[in-house]
Amino acid sequence: MKERIEKARYPVFTRRALMLGGLKAGLLTVLAGRLYYLQVVDADQYSMLADENRMNLRLLAPPRGRILDRRGVPVATNRQNFRVVIVPEQAQSVEATLAALNEIVPVSAHDRARVLKEAARKRSFVPISVVDNLTWEEFARINVRSPDLPGIQLDVGDTRDYPFRSHMAHVIGYVAPVSEKDLKQGEGDPLLELPGFRIGKRGLERSQEASLRGAAGNQRVEVNAFGRVIRELSRTEGRPGQDIETTLDARLQRFAMSRLQGNSAASVVMDVYSGDVLAMASTPSFDPNAFNVGLTTTEWKRLTTNPRKPLTNKAVTGRYPPGSTFKMVVALAALESGIVNTSHRVFCNGKHQLGNHTFHCWKRWGHGWMNMIDAITESCDVYFYDIARKVGIDRIAAMSEKFGLGQQLLPDLPGESAGVVPTKLWKEGAIGEPWQIGETLIAGIGQGYLLTTPLQLATMTARIANGLQAVMPQIVKRPEPVRLKPLGVSDDAMDVIREGMHLVVHGKKGTARNSKMENRDWEMAGKTGTAQVRRISKAERESGVLKNEDIEWRTRDHALFVGYAPFDAPRYAISVLVEHGGSGSTAAAPIARDILEHTLTLDPSKAELAQAGAAQNGG
Repeated sequence: MKERIEKARYPVFTRRALMLGGLKAGLLTVLAGRLYYLQVVDADQYSMLADENRMNLRLLAPPRGRILDRRGVPVATNRQNFRVVIVPEQAQSVEATLAALNEIVPVSAHDRARVLKEAARKRSFVPISVVDNLTWEEFARINVRSPDLPGIQLDVGDTRDYPFRSHMAHVIGYVAPVSEKDLKQGEGDPLLELPGFRIGKRGLERSQEASLRGAAGNQRVEVNAFGRVIRELSRTEGRPGQDIETTLDARLQRFAMSRLQGNSAASVVMDVYSGDVLAMASTPSFDPNAFNVGLTTTEWKRLTTNPRKPLTNKAVTGRYPPGSTFKMVVALAALESGIVNTSHRVFCNGKHQLGNHTFHCWKRWGHGWMNMIDAITESCDVYFYDIARKVGIDRIAAMSEKFGLGQQLLPDLPGESAGVVPTKLWKEGAIGEPWQIGETLIAGIGQGYLLTTPLQLATMTARIANGLQAVMPQIVKRPEPVRLKPLGVSDDAMDVIREGMHLVVHGKKGTARNSKMENRDWEMAGKTGTAQVRRISKAERESGVLKNEDIEWRTRDHALFVGYAPFDAPRYAISVLVEHGGSGSTAAAPIARDILEHTLTLDPSKAELAQAGAAQNGG
């Protein structure tokens, strides 16, 4: 019986064994098929994924192009930068890693907040700059502790350096980290995503950004499971940015800045034929390297709250009444219109009456009888009230345009002001009121609505000096010279103006007679200007106008001077503005004389003239 039962169970056991065996065989077949699929069919795909885990592709920032002066001296260049970046996806906790890093090198609260903000905004695999400009000792300490700092990577790159510091700051500008606005305007350039990447924010660094930036390279590296670089597999260098050659002379720029030191002032020196801007100084200034390293809140506040505005390039963005430096334009408008000739005379008794209004001359008791050359030499206001009234504001405005006023002249410097040259139509549009004759008189002595920049005044003077072409200022050297328009003013009229400007410095009654050049082989022609910034009441005039040194700095007159040299063979033109400096003859003219004399000593255009002559002779 027992034997019979056991025999009956054999078929059941055999069927179960077959079923289990078949199931196992099926599973093994599926597994084998899957292994075959993974290892053979999809081998390339998974090999690629494995390589992606093992290898990283990194963008390499190209070296930024240098900015050079006219002699090839670097005024903006690059230096080595030791820095730390963090890759959020490789850090278990960004906050914990930053805290650990802070025990090795200081990480400011500002930097921590910035990194956390960028980590939340950017993709997790994008590296974020934590600390820049480390010393070699700090860099080495972090390198030793790097296994305990997940997500931290050490990097050696380039950072911007400005060897002339504050002397070139306003013209060259500076670079700074990429902002969210920059990313939106960056047209998808992956370079902008790189940690610590900087772009031009002001000056030539900004206007020449496309040329200076270059194109990215790439690097393939092998990493371990912790993201640490084991070895470099391949490297393709990027295209370096182009060098930008300027027309500036670093020697002259440094001298001009030192001569303006202590004043809130600006000066521009130009070649009267080529339009090359040889120096463009604005004081006070700032160190652009500080923006590259990073400003503290205190430093930024000190710069932005300074009443003398160190961040402002006064040479191109400052707008000032030109004062008596504008009288040459009024005189030319009178001569070219035929309304007034050189023999026209006016008696100055210290004031000019228009209806119930009295317009005063700067010389209280007057200058006596004045012709045009006398009026330029002694800067007689009454004479120019008279001819401005005869000529009219629209003719004066038309002549102003010929000499570069009321327009932007230098597109290479962002933020340039066009100033204001008023007309009847301008006032109706801007203010909604009709033009008054008294406003023409005020404009005739460079006051009222009229506003100019030091660059415009230097351009005006350069055009007076060469007398033939509407020379345009340039600060970036161009491969081909720009074709200039003729000035369209008669030689006879220009001769009168130049003679008057010569006597301003060399005449017995010239307003700048105390500012002759020390080298008597050179003679300077020029024009002083004093621009009033406050209203003088009738009571103050009767009791005596207060001296500039007796009133608050903000209410003192602006001091101006424009000039060129040598008088007999003009080569260089200059404008100088001293904010609230008082008299142009005492505050601005001596500065202009010293800078112009130093320009003649250096003679920066001489080398180019010699090269041009040699090329012509060779041809």
